[in-house]
Amino acid sequence: MLYIAMEDFELDWIIGQGAAARTVRIPIPPFTLVGATTKAGSVSSPLRSRFGFIPRFEFYTQAELSSIIKRSASILEIGIDDDAALLLAQCCRGTPRVANRVLRRMRDFAQVSGSRSISVDIVDEGLRRLEIDSIGLEKYDREILRSIIENFGGGPVGAETLAISIGESIDTLEDYYEPYLIQCGLLQRTPRGRMVTEKAYTHLGLSHSADSKSGGAQGSLF
Repeated sequence: MLYIAMEDFELDWIIGQGAAARTVRIPIPPFTLVGATTKAGSVSSPLRSRFGFIPRFEFYTQAELSSIIKRSASILEIGIDDDAALLLAQCCRGTPRVANRVLRRMRDFAQVSGSRSISVDIVDEGLRRLEIDSIGLEKYDREILRSIIENFGGGPVGAETLAISIGESIDTLEDYYEPYLIQCGLLQRTPRGRMVTEKAYTHLGLSHSADSKSGGAQGSLF
């Protein structure tokens, strides 16, 4: 029904049942249809091709997130320094929803400290308490990387095995944690399983030696 409506601004309506059924075409006023999805591959090709314009949205820049954070701070009736807003923007995974969530916690830290404005020092302390690092990785993000490095020699390791090792469901691992780690260049999906990159070792402050590749075992053979 939607295909015909998008092309001809008409609907085919079936009246009756069996041999007595007939189709009535009903004209409808012109309309504009806007669709949004995070899984474009799940949309059927005939439906997707009927849209006249198919854009792809990128993550917000740090400058854009900084502006969003400042606006949200004014709604929360709390001041925020420019440097603090920019620092916060760097740790929000390029997503306004995450930025607003973390901002609320920074507001709480500021209120507890008796400050009427969020400063860089408050953001530094707040991020440390929330265990969010300089590129927005949270505790479980780092646990995933460390688990692959320390338990599986840097990979490859299967998704199900990795999910069990960190105590998370495989759906949560694949849909929430892995996309950002891959976008940051810290994790790779290969036909054999998940592998960490050199960048992951550097970010975690770990050495990438031959021993770590072989599972971290050390010893001597005489």
